[in-house]
Amino acid sequence: YSCPMTGLVSAFWVQAYLTRLRLQDIPGFVTTHGDNDAGAVLIKLNTLDGRAVAYQRGYDLTTGARRWVELTSGAEPDVDAAIRRQTEFDPDLWVIEIEDRKGRHLLDEAGLE
Repeated sequence: YSCPMTGLVSAFWVQAYLTRLRLQDIPGFVTTHGDNDAGAVLIKLNTLDGRAVAYQRGYDLTTGARRWVELTSGAEPDVDAAIRRQTEFDPDLWVIEIEDRKGRHLLDEAGLE
């Protein structure tokens, strides 16, 4: 894992992302506060139906670009367990939880992809 945007401190990115969510009336909040400067970020999308998806930054091996990829999905307790394992492995990790029945996360928008 590394900072979601090279050269951009994690805390700033997280605040900007939460602002974008608020502007779209999508509830989002920090559940695990990682390292302010270099913590990686996981996004948990809770669709409020007992299911969830966790996203992390990954590399597109064909282009070398960074993009958001699914870490895991399924029953919310299973997704929570996977996230918990990640935070135990990486104490600098940020976790943002989004609650949206429509499944919106905005991660595919310009500046966040």
